[in-house]
Amino acid sequence: MDTRTPTDDDARYLALCARDARFDGRFFTGVTSTGIYCRPVCAVRAPRRANCRFFDHAAQAERAGFRPCLRCRPELAPLSRAWSTQDAGELLVQHATRLLDDPAQWVGEDGPAMQRLAAKLGVSDRHLRRVFEAHLGVSPLQVLHTRRLLAAKQLLTDTRLSVGAVAAASGFSSLRRFNAALLERYGLSPTAMRRRGVDASGSHAVALGWRPPLDVPALLAFLDARRLPGVDAIDLDQQRYWRTLRLHTPSGTHTGWFGLRFEPERHRVWLHASDGLLPALPTLIWRVRALCDLDADPHAIDAVLGAHFPGGTALRVPGAIDGFELAVRAVLGQQVTVAAARTLAGRLVARFGEPLETPDPALNRLFPTPQALAGASADELGSLGIVRQRQGAIQALARGVAEGTLDLGPHADLATTTAALTALPGIGPWTAQYIAMRALRWPDAWPAADVALHHTLGLSGTPRERERACEALARAWQPWRSYAVLRAWAGLYRPVPVPTPALEGSPS
Repeated sequence: MDTRTPTDDDARYLALCARDARFDGRFFTGVTSTGIYCRPVCAVRAPRRANCRFFDHAAQAERAGFRPCLRCRPELAPLSRAWSTQDAGELLVQHATRLLDDPAQWVGEDGPAMQRLAAKLGVSDRHLRRVFEAHLGVSPLQVLHTRRLLAAKQLLTDTRLSVGAVAAASGFSSLRRFNAALLERYGLSPTAMRRRGVDASGSHAVALGWRPPLDVPALLAFLDARRLPGVDAIDLDQQRYWRTLRLHTPSGTHTGWFGLRFEPERHRVWLHASDGLLPALPTLIWRVRALCDLDADPHAIDAVLGAHFPGGTALRVPGAIDGFELAVRAVLGQQVTVAAARTLAGRLVARFGEPLETPDPALNRLFPTPQALAGASADELGSLGIVRQRQGAIQALARGVAEGTLDLGPHADLATTTAALTALPGIGPWTAQYIAMRALRWPDAWPAADVALHHTLGLSGTPRERERACEALARAWQPWRSYAVLRAWAGLYRPVPVPTPALEGSPS
């Protein structure tokens, strides 16, 4: 179950003493003298080595009887996103924990929730429990409880939501069960965790952490180039981003706006949410983390890509706040410039987007729903400058999402979804791979037909020859080819000469 050696823990202790933010979220430290577990970046004085126990997951620390630190707040740590292509059991645990991180999986009674999780992964719930015990030493249900409670702790600390609303948003079916779980696990009542966290504008601020480095200007510049009038706005100088949003959760549909304010020196971003989105705050947090790729491990990625893409360690793959919106915009971006695609998307929003009142007059519309675009006529779409082929693709996408036959969420099956996308009229491999990279959060997407990639990688020949060469060159960059795409688009590719074997008898 635990294959770490004392030497591994000694290295973790050194990272703890240095408060090295690169290890934030990759392990937690339980301090036996206090009964508290902390992030490696905790600002308190480092405990004695003899008093430290190290855990890969917060649920392991809580099972061992430790409570979360109220100062460094383990719920703010980046999520673990290790990637394995070797061990089947480890891969299963990784997929399962990613699902359990998603608030959509927290709703319902514990037994059925675990059965749904196992069914989604294609295994029995008994096998899932066995693999979790073997790899983490905790059950999937204990991981689920930890995620729920840490989310509740964050909401209690950073918002003024009622205790009942916090319990519901954290996936608890009753207030009594919520109070009992919090008291049993943390020894505190909900009111004991509260503190003020509302800014002057009346929105609620939540801190989200990341592992450095993260190139915030590059991330915001990418989003700024794709900014939609009425939907989102960016201040590059102040490193702020804000937009309107519609969120669907098991509790209903929620609309409003949110804003992001980055603090690169503290490795965190402040999320401000309007009242309309507060009941769906855990889901919003999950989406924002994906949008900004806050859970990436840049040094693990750079170990594979660094030789060919020097200087790109801090680049992230911007995700999607909404998979359907991203897919529509990907279709509009086929064979045109980013600016032209933004113009078309802006017209679509102005014609079919729902008006929304916000404190900022620049934010006044929501992106159109799948139902609105599925019901749009060809004449209406054509009047916006959208050609017939893309009209068909947009409406096919909209019908698939509206009818529930097409999943564009981050947990969608990659092979099934990309096959379904390419089966739609007007959608080819390039569009499907772009959607996989940003909406499905697939780290190994590779749009091999991308002309910009061919140019950056110095490929020549016919389009088919360039595509084959592009595929062959990128094999060395698996499983992080999505990050290679961003680095190539940024112009960071540098060919690495292949050493020529010395001839026998020649000087070496």
